Amino acid sequence: MAPSTSSGVTLNINGEKYTLSVDHRTTLLDALRERLDLTGTKKGCDQGQCGACTVLLDGRRVVSCLQFAVAAEGREITTIEGVADGDRLHPVQQAFLDLDGYQCGYCTPGQICSAVAMLQEHAAGWPSAVTEDVRPEAGPPPLTTDEIRERMSGNLCRCAAYVSIVDAVAKAATPLEGEAVA
Repeated sequence: MAPSTSSGVTLNINGEKYTLSVDHRTTLLDALRERLDLTGTKKGCDQGQCGACTVLLDGRRVVSCLQFAVAAEGREITTIEGVADGDRLHPVQQAFLDLDGYQCGYCTPGQICSAVAMLQEHAAGWPSAVTEDVRPEAGPPPLTTDEIRERMSGNLCRCAAYVSIVDAVAKAATPLEGEAVA
């Protein structure tokens, strides 16, 4: 008897549980878009290079095109549909609106999910490739334009809205500085 190539999984997405049967090779991206109709997460390159499919997995950003759905079972998945608090936009979402951090909007869901996690990483004191003082006691580095650009470098924008994206992330960082990191 050949081993089964599919499994039943329960995915916790945006605070709701979804149970479905998936082929073991199904990516989280395809489960979200094709099986659960959560189409806010976009399929860009399907190779983990553009960041359009970025979601949060236990609060950390991942490119969902490289994450198997079966490996996400039992973990907290947050898509763009779950970033807002009801009708109240997340500060990153509001800043993207206020400062035109989008153009065509295709990359925007991934950019926002990435920015949410990036700001938490920064607040926790995680250094980036451009952080000058990486000693833990130095605390979070100043969130300069270079820091934001480096930390968001995994998300591409074909419309080149980068200046507005950086401005939006910087604006969103201000109200988040006093919040606890998840």
